[in-house]
Amino acid sequence: MPIKKIGFLSFGHWTPSSGSQTRSASDALLQSIDLAVAAEELGADGTYFRVHHFARQLASPFPLLAAIGAKTSRIEIGTAVIDMRYENPFYMAEDSGAADLIAGGRLQLGISRGSPEQVIDGWRHFGYAPAEGKTEADMARGRTEVLLGLLGGKGFAKPNPRPMFPNPPGLLRLEPHSEGLRDRIWWGASSNATAVWAATLGMNLQSSTLKDDESGLAFHVQQADQIRAYRAAWKEAGHAREPRVSVSRSIFALVDDRDRAYFGRGDQDEDQIGFIDAKTRAIFGRSYAAEPDVLIKQLAKDEGVAEADTLLLTVPNQLGVDYNAHVIEAILKHVAPALNWR
Repeated sequence: MPIKKIGFLSFGHWTPSSGSQTRSASDALLQSIDLAVAAEELGADGTYFRVHHFARQLASPFPLLAAIGAKTSRIEIGTAVIDMRYENPFYMAEDSGAADLIAGGRLQLGISRGSPEQVIDGWRHFGYAPAEGKTEADMARGRTEVLLGLLGGKGFAKPNPRPMFPNPPGLLRLEPHSEGLRDRIWWGASSNATAVWAATLGMNLQSSTLKDDESGLAFHVQQADQIRAYRAAWKEAGHAREPRVSVSRSIFALVDDRDRAYFGRGDQDEDQIGFIDAKTRAIFGRSYAAEPDVLIKQLAKDEGVAEADTLLLTVPNQLGVDYNAHVIEAILKHVAPALNWR
């Protein structure tokens, strides 16, 4: 099962507890930059960050993405995911365009409807609310469609006849515009239906370790079914380019005593069932932690990983940059070659 790209995904947690090496927001941000640089040096393909509001986690992605873009030269830089319920698509188009230009066209922007947050209806504190008769999911998807339109780069705003600075002819677009960014937008889908919707709009697909439980089958089987439905919808839509699909996994190769102490208990090696809200039954994918030879056999049976072209390794960022670089290197060195991922 060939995997073309392997990156890491960090939630950017911080806590002042004694066991954490990431004790402040400053630590989380600066260590994220350092880990991205280290991952590029190791040969990883991507550095991705989750966005959560009202939490001791990374929340404002564009300054971080721009900083990483300035400090690296090859690695893809992205999010997985930004909650569109909180976003102004016009500001977002400007910020993402600037970050992408700084990075030389390496931005891979994962967006989504979002997940349950730390506070009730947190997006209301940002001044947003769904239109009458619409849900918060409708609001997120509507803003996504606006963002996609803006990233296309067509002018839409009537220029002032007496502007402060000369304008190009015709309607004006938002600046800075980064050509090609529209094709590097990903949708984080938890259901098969939203994966199909993303394909119709020409977005790449991000599928995480959490999915709506739509069939009762094992998580990796349901995820593979979702990806196949997405690819079929993409083909039917007639898009000119090939889509990309990422999955995320918690995978730890136990190659030294630190690994065994942190992850050798084997207490998360089965799928879990829960509810992400009062109505939505979800299935949470298992973690993998074993000696490399065992990991290779286990991952060879993961249908979701087999269907994807990009694998994001979730990292325990509070264990520090050096250890997380070790986690990434262990997969690249001891696991990926045996599965023909590299």
